[in-house]
Amino acid sequence: MRVKITVPATSANIGPGFDSLGLALSMYNTVEILPAEKLVIRSTDGCPILKNKNNLVYKTIKRLYDICGKELGGLEIVQTSPIPFARGLGSSSACIVAGLLGANALLGQPLTRTELINIASHIEGHPDNVAPAMLGGFVASVMDEDQVYTCKVPLKDKVSFAALIPKSELKTEVARGALPMEVSHKDAVYNLSRASLLTAALLSGNLEHIHAAVGDRLHQPYRMRYIKNSSEVFQIAQKSGACGVYISGAGSTIMAILRPDDTSFVPVVRELLNRKGLTDWQVVPLVSDENGAVVEEFD
Repeated sequence: MRVKITVPATSANIGPGFDSLGLALSMYNTVEILPAEKLVIRSTDGCPILKNKNNLVYKTIKRLYDICGKELGGLEIVQTSPIPFARGLGSSSACIVAGLLGANALLGQPLTRTELINIASHIEGHPDNVAPAMLGGFVASVMDEDQVYTCKVPLKDKVSFAALIPKSELKTEVARGALPMEVSHKDAVYNLSRASLLTAALLSGNLEHIHAAVGDRLHQPYRMRYIKNSSEVFQIAQKSGACGVYISGAGSTIMAILRPDDTSFVPVVRELLNRKGLTDWQVVPLVSDENGAVVEEFD
């Protein structure tokens, strides 16, 4: 049997929702997995991937086989990876989700998606990317000891997005290392109130509240210094009509939340970036993916 898994990109945190809020977007990695005599891993698009047992897709497949008490033989893994690495768009989560869903299909679907989200969250360390990658839409997630609780809300036709993606990477471990060990009670309240407002604004469609709702004091101020020209790019996006602007995941992508009918933002921002010499940033229009990862099985 051959299995093909299509996994959406994800954008996590969404300003104040650190490690808890995320959404799925219309950019997709695909992974094909089939039994083989030995391990063969290849890329169809020239993306630099590991081609040994340290490959994240393979490691995740092996993890699920071990959990299920099954022996893993040879595999052929074929990856197509347009989601850029180390840009805050869920590239590692896409690999984890693809590996778990592919292994689950090869094993005859012994686990539910809820169980797979639990496993994926423990592999990733938090659920804010893997949950929307699995489920699609806008997802709020909480890890309570060994259990992950999720709530999905569709965003179709409510908002659209534009990802401002620089050439420079920002490794998650570097971005995590920039964060303080403790925060003030005042900053905690600041984030809690805005995370609540953001969720309510997205659900209700009150987009005029998004600008205030994406404010954050837990991670964005500490990570901005690691993203060259990020302050200027933020200002360009805000002045070009974005409802809200935030660092996607750990960065380095900056995400703009737009009204669903906004067709002028992308060309205007591209022109402004070029005019200011910020030509190492690309602007990618996106919409919410409502389906999450899709698994296809072939005999």
